[in-house]
Amino acid sequence: MPVESVPSPFTETTGPARHLAFRELAASGPVRHVMLFTGVPAWVVTGYAEARELLAHPAVVKTAGGPHMDSTPPDVQAAMQTHLLGANPPDHTRLRKLVSAAFTQRRIEALTPRIQEITDGLLDDLAAAGAGGEPVDLVARFGYPLPITVITELLGVPTAHQGDFRHWSSITVNGAVHPADTYIAAATEMVAYVRTLIAEKRAEPGDDLLSGLVTARDGSDRLSEDELTSMVFLLLVAGHETTVNLLCNGTYALLTHSDQLALLRAEPERLPAAVEELLRFDGPLQVPIPSVTAAPVEVAGVTIPAGEVVLPALLAANRDPHRYDDADRLDITRTSTQHLAFGHGLHHCLGAPLARLEGRIGIGSLLARFPGLRLADPGAEPARSPALLMNALVELPVLVS
Repeated sequence: MPVESVPSPFTETTGPARHLAFRELAASGPVRHVMLFTGVPAWVVTGYAEARELLAHPAVVKTAGGPHMDSTPPDVQAAMQTHLLGANPPDHTRLRKLVSAAFTQRRIEALTPRIQEITDGLLDDLAAAGAGGEPVDLVARFGYPLPITVITELLGVPTAHQGDFRHWSSITVNGAVHPADTYIAAATEMVAYVRTLIAEKRAEPGDDLLSGLVTARDGSDRLSEDELTSMVFLLLVAGHETTVNLLCNGTYALLTHSDQLALLRAEPERLPAAVEELLRFDGPLQVPIPSVTAAPVEVAGVTIPAGEVVLPALLAANRDPHRYDDADRLDITRTSTQHLAFGHGLHHCLGAPLARLEGRIGIGSLLARFPGLRLADPGAEPARSPALLMNALVELPVLVS
């Protein structure tokens, strides 16, 4: 099967170039066979209906894998990749049941006052940093610290080690764009620390999610050591990196659409719907963790052979003009915002309620606290990080005073 040479949205880093590249990719059909920047051929699926179908297709499965597999020690790979997003039934069913027992709605809802407290403290810091009219970077000063504090506190990670987790996760989640030695060093350090933390929680359990995962069981079944360390890695990525992007991409979208920002300020009760539209318009992920066809799969009249890598392009699907009217327009009044930002089917994001909660509190509080919030340089296009998975802004300079 020939592999096309096409623009790579994943390595587009300036302004709207990533969305434009996905639009160009989708222009000649919803299913394209392309060569990724990693040198791996893959089927990129840009249509909403087609992506949704493949996200739930029983013949589109996960395989063990990760960046730099040939050089990463097997025990480190196992300690990071034995998680929900890399599993298929019946293993996935078992893991999801065990994790869901610890990741309860009650535990998430109970976080509301603490998330608000963390948010208010960060907004105080923003106000102080920008009091003299100096630009402040919303990514570094708000987008990153809010979710990393929430997820590490939820897991029971001591405050002193939160900076380490941010460093490790930023490298491991974007492993494909880092040299092998950089990735392996970060992965090895994180695994070693998490193993120590698990041992501490086993000896002295607390009222935190990691203690809940350590003690979770279904009859005689419980999570293995590799499953525990992998789940911590997954929760850090899903509960941190993606929420950074929700907060910062969403705020940038509002600041560049003054009519929508004004409407939301005038009618703050629209915030839950606005968060859904922001997730659709410029979501946290370009694609989910890659899948592979276990058998030939036909979609949109194209047969994808067995053993091929499949990438449902969430960013493109969420702007599919066949699914949404005026798909490239931000509209917080949309009545149909069912999007794929959290995936679909078996691997729909377990942490979606927490992400939505942080999005509502974070963005809502930011807008309420700073009525004059605006871009420091409205004419500058913010840079995005090159990556396969994440759709992240490098920085977002704003004025708060």
